[in-house]
Amino acid sequence: MAVASPVLIDRTQIQEDPAALLRSLDSLRTAITIFDRGGRLLYANAHLNYLFRSFPPHASLIGRSYEELVRLEIEGGEIAPSALAVGAKSFIAQRLGQLRDDEFTPRDVALRDHRVVEIKARRGQNGHTVLLWTDVTAARAQLTRLQEAVALSAEAFAFYDADDRLILANELYSDLCGVQVLDELIGKTFPEICARVAYNGRMVLDETPEKWLERRLQTHRSAAGAVTLRTNTGEAYLVRDRAGHDGGRVMVFTDITDKVRAETALAEQEHALADSRAQAEKQSTYLADLAARLDQTNASMHSAKTTLLRTMGHELKTPLNAILGFSELMSTLADNLTAAQIREYAGLVHQGGSNLLKIINQIMDLTKISAGRYDLRRMPVDVGSVLWLTRDVFVARAEARDITIDADRCPVGLMADADEGVFTAMIHSLLDNAVTFTSGKTITLSAAVTEAGIAVTVEDDGHGVPPEELQRILEPFEHAGGSEGSQHAKGAGLGLTLVKAFAELHGGWLELDSRQGEGFRATIMLLPASLPTAS
Repeated sequence: MAVASPVLIDRTQIQEDPAALLRSLDSLRTAITIFDRGGRLLYANAHLNYLFRSFPPHASLIGRSYEELVRLEIEGGEIAPSALAVGAKSFIAQRLGQLRDDEFTPRDVALRDHRVVEIKARRGQNGHTVLLWTDVTAARAQLTRLQEAVALSAEAFAFYDADDRLILANELYSDLCGVQVLDELIGKTFPEICARVAYNGRMVLDETPEKWLERRLQTHRSAAGAVTLRTNTGEAYLVRDRAGHDGGRVMVFTDITDKVRAETALAEQEHALADSRAQAEKQSTYLADLAARLDQTNASMHSAKTTLLRTMGHELKTPLNAILGFSELMSTLADNLTAAQIREYAGLVHQGGSNLLKIINQIMDLTKISAGRYDLRRMPVDVGSVLWLTRDVFVARAEARDITIDADRCPVGLMADADEGVFTAMIHSLLDNAVTFTSGKTITLSAAVTEAGIAVTVEDDGHGVPPEELQRILEPFEHAGGSEGSQHAKGAGLGLTLVKAFAELHGGWLELDSRQGEGFRATIMLLPASLPTAS
């Protein structure tokens, strides 16, 4: 924008000779025109003839209306054809709008010789209107080049003025804001645009829209700041937000999607490596402890081995005897058995086979975990949904024993970091134990967030287990009650052992709590799922 030449004026001379002021205004590089209430020209300085070279001397224009001056511009060929594309009548009407009391917006007028004149309107208390005419060709050319550069840039740009209103941006910026037409944003304040983005779902937020908006505005008000935004289409952008010398703001959005993905992959690898190291240390500790125990119990090793083999043999032989016995019975009495008896015996054979397969699978899982070869497929798992679905599996069995399964304290949407299949098997095992062994009438499922993580609980109101038994029943092939073989028909005694091992494999633990006459409670502690963060 052209800058008016400084004019030194003697105040005393002006007071004595007001015409001296008017002569001084002729040296300005900005045209000044003053119109009365009726739109008639009262004054024009000499620079008006410089801007519009087809005009007669400015002094001869006094008394003419603003509309007449505009028509002189058109008749003199001063106006660019592009500006007259709307028609001379519409062009004149637009120009006359600057004389209205409610119109203060500057207007650019394109001239035929490629110059651009900016016209600003100022009104006095006497009803007169002052129009300032300035050659802004150079400034507009710079702006045009800037707009072209911004439009061609691979990065999103946004420029806000001193009032924090958007004055320039490219299509990439409007796309990031979730707006199809850029003109919808021009003139809007940054808080207005930011609020729109917070609620339209274009950005992935790791907090409430209100909290995100508060933090984003705080960064915007600082002298210089940077935030990371993630879009709902998977891209990530580094936003640099800086204050300009004129009081405005400049924002540049750099696509860092590949960098974020690489960092995420590296973090996952580091996490996996840390897990591997933790597992190795756990195995090392386990082996060292096992070696120490073996050294301490060397004298009774033979007896321990004999007991373990006898227990395992009993667990495997029980379902196997049922399979062999009933299949032999069906073979021997095949001609005399009714269809109902065959179905009954076949069901018992199938049950024995299922129990045998269950025991073998549990032993294999424990072996894999002990060897550190059990791989979890971690993902965010909806804890409440798993509890509700598992409840549905056991409802019929529970009702047959006059037991109610209460899952009202299982909120859907509570996410844990777990292997969904393994977690489901853990809950299935705990609920199976509760339905099978409880002497009470209610089993309660619950899930809640605690300081330690996500607590998933299965509890009943039965007779419970003595506190001194809790540690023992976590050992393989152990049952509550103490008498060997008293509960073998109901399970191999591997369920709680496996749940404990799986919980620790997830980085959590299994917690048992019970007193005789006060029920039995089993709680699995898991880590909450970590979600992506935004800005």
